[in-house]
Amino acid sequence: MRVWMLLAAGLVAASGQAVQGETLVVSLQEIVEWKAVYGRVETRDRVPARARIGGTVISLEVSEGDSVSAGARIAVVEDDKLAFQLDSIDARLASLNARLATARSELQRGETLLERGVIANQRLDQLRTDVDVVEGEMQSLESERLVVEQQVAEGAVLSPDDGVVISVPVSRGSVITPGETVAVVAGGGVFLRLAVPERHAGSLTEGDPIEIAAGADGETRTGRLVKLYPQIEGGRVEADVEVEGLDGQFIGRRVPVRLPVASRLAILVPETALGRRGGLDFVTVETGSGEPLRRAVVPGGPITRDGAVWREILTGLSSGDRVVIGDE
Repeated sequence: MRVWMLLAAGLVAASGQAVQGETLVVSLQEIVEWKAVYGRVETRDRVPARARIGGTVISLEVSEGDSVSAGARIAVVEDDKLAFQLDSIDARLASLNARLATARSELQRGETLLERGVIANQRLDQLRTDVDVVEGEMQSLESERLVVEQQVAEGAVLSPDDGVVISVPVSRGSVITPGETVAVVAGGGVFLRLAVPERHAGSLTEGDPIEIAAGADGETRTGRLVKLYPQIEGGRVEADVEVEGLDGQFIGRRVPVRLPVASRLAILVPETALGRRGGLDFVTVETGSGEPLRRAVVPGGPITRDGAVWREILTGLSSGDRVVIGDE
């Protein structure tokens, strides 16, 4: 009872003073409801560098966190059987070279004997065929050798793209099969991937602004929703957000994000228009006669607009009221 008597006395005292300071005509304004979620830093491309042949990893030239360029050698895989095949082919080529030398010598002798009339043309044709057969076998072996040499060259595991190595699941000395992943390279820039509860999926559209929580530099960044995925998994919708200057040092890092999920109308007043006495919040309004009147209100949370702090008024003010700002 005593509190209300003091309150009434304060209102009477305020009503007798002239209005000082600026006045603001309050009206219903649209404010955005935000949903706090976490985004995960992801890369646009995550490409595995795979072994093209099977064998043993004899050299591993990268580790997690290393920067690589497209075509750079990541590892070397060696298959001992390929060296044995090359040795076998070289031995067969040496044998064929000896046979070819003999066949050509026999052909020259046959041509000489043919001029003297000692052998017939049929025998000379047979000698020429022998030379052609040996030369054909040599060409076949040389092609086979090129194939094996290419397999040896494919033992080098190359980076598929420019980026950063984020995973190396093998070690030196590991035995791997063709197509097995030696390293995973992440490139193409970074973005935020969100998992949004499905009840908010209908309120999101591509192009919406997304607020990113302050980072190490203390600045709050704004991103843009660029893609909404149509499939819902585990009650959540995935979405991608582009953020300029996003730190891509740690892939998979979680970042606090605020999403616009709804909007509503509310009355806002500057933070400076609020006063507090006796545990109650007041604003000063201008009456129809131009006199100030302190009115008790119930404020909501702070809202920042254009760098200024405003407070939502839940009860106590109506659209069209004139609020005095800077009145002491």
